[in-house]
Amino acid sequence: MALLSSCRQIGLTAVLAAAVAHPALAQESATVHFPAGSDGTTVSGSITGHAYFDYVLGANAGQTMSASLQITETNGDGSVYFNVLPPGSNDVAIFVGSMAVDLTAKVKLPEAGDYKLRVYLMGNDRDAGRSVAYTVDISIR
Repeated sequence: MALLSSCRQIGLTAVLAAAVAHPALAQESATVHFPAGSDGTTVSGSITGHAYFDYVLGANAGQTMSASLQITETNGDGSVYFNVLPPGSNDVAIFVGSMAVDLTAKVKLPEAGDYKLRVYLMGNDRDAGRSVAYTVDISIR
């Protein structure tokens, strides 16, 4: 009986330790508006560890979103990427930046609505809690 109680306590301790080791991170977003008369703008920010940042852009079906990401500063390897998520999606992307050769996207948008350009880290930068500052040039034509 003591062994069973001890195993339960160890199991509970392991679950609590895992919850404390990887706390849920608050994710952020911002709606992007282009300056009057322009079809594009530049956004900038910084990502740390498991966090991500969503830039929300309204667009019409058939328009083309172009985006190019540049690293401005890092205390790691600079493993920052972006995905493009269609309206209503929280995790399925129509463009996956980690598969792109040059951190650049040109995506014909299939439907009208609010698209998310999600900036995130991968690999050791994400796992070690490193930070990457970036800029993204975005246009919709």
